[in-house]
Amino acid sequence: MTTHTIFIDGEAGTTGLGIATRLAGVAGVKLASIAAAARKDPVAKRKLMGEVDLVVLCLPDAAAKETVALADSLPGGGPRIVDASTAHRVAEGWAYGFPELNAQQAAAIAKSRRVSNPGCYPTGAIALIRPLIDAGLLPPDHPVTVNAVSGYSGGGKPMIEAYAAGTAPLFELYGLGLEHKHVAELQKFAGLTRRPLFVPSVGNFRQGMLVSVPLHLATLPGKPKTADLEQVLAAFYKGSALISVLPASDPSSKGGKLDALGLNDTDRLELRVFGNDARGHAVLVARLDNLGKGASGAAVQNIKLMLGIV
Repeated sequence: MTTHTIFIDGEAGTTGLGIATRLAGVAGVKLASIAAAARKDPVAKRKLMGEVDLVVLCLPDAAAKETVALADSLPGGGPRIVDASTAHRVAEGWAYGFPELNAQQAAAIAKSRRVSNPGCYPTGAIALIRPLIDAGLLPPDHPVTVNAVSGYSGGGKPMIEAYAAGTAPLFELYGLGLEHKHVAELQKFAGLTRRPLFVPSVGNFRQGMLVSVPLHLATLPGKPKTADLEQVLAAFYKGSALISVLPASDPSSKGGKLDALGLNDTDRLELRVFGNDARGHAVLVARLDNLGKGASGAAVQNIKLMLGIV
């Protein structure tokens, strides 16, 4: 069996630790590391990258760009890269690491040397919106609103420390300047031509996520029913290993309620369509673990595709 060596740059962070934990049980994978004192030493980092097969970047955007430049300076362009930052999600030459995006995306990731790992919020929103646009049920220029709530682990070290210390609020909206850095990838890969309105929030729980998209059915072509939307999503993700489409009557959402923590510690993504056809209203909802399919789990899914690991 071929052994692939992987270096996680930023292995001490939340996403890096999650990736390392998941890769620990994968046959044919060996993790390389760098001494703590040399983590910001470009010479030491460049040397290590010249010795590994793949690098995962769990870094701030600026540091990720610097590390990619180091890799590019190596013979042959250096190792293959999965970037978990937002630095390259809409960059030319980078494959978007959402294998379920369409029928060709998994193959594109498998052959790419540079893959950008999706954001947690866009993962849920794109999964809901893209199939409806591809099917013609949702026009690309439709004024879409995306509302979402995440556990505080997705907010980085300062937010995590604030919640751990008990100084953070129980719930808050943020990004109210409407310039959240996830919007660009959400719009591009959902297939929207009109910039969506995105309202994120954070709650006093460590991990877990709900992403919702409300729709007025009468404003859509053909005035579809709730069942039409659900049918399109179910057909799109049929056979998917990680994404499932569940009816609103599923026991986990019985009574019109849905727990944001329901998929914690998994790499799954659940989609549902809640609706009231008499009122012409529907709400598309995605549930995932922001640390799973929203971060570390997605990275490992991409790593396996790139290295041909089953």
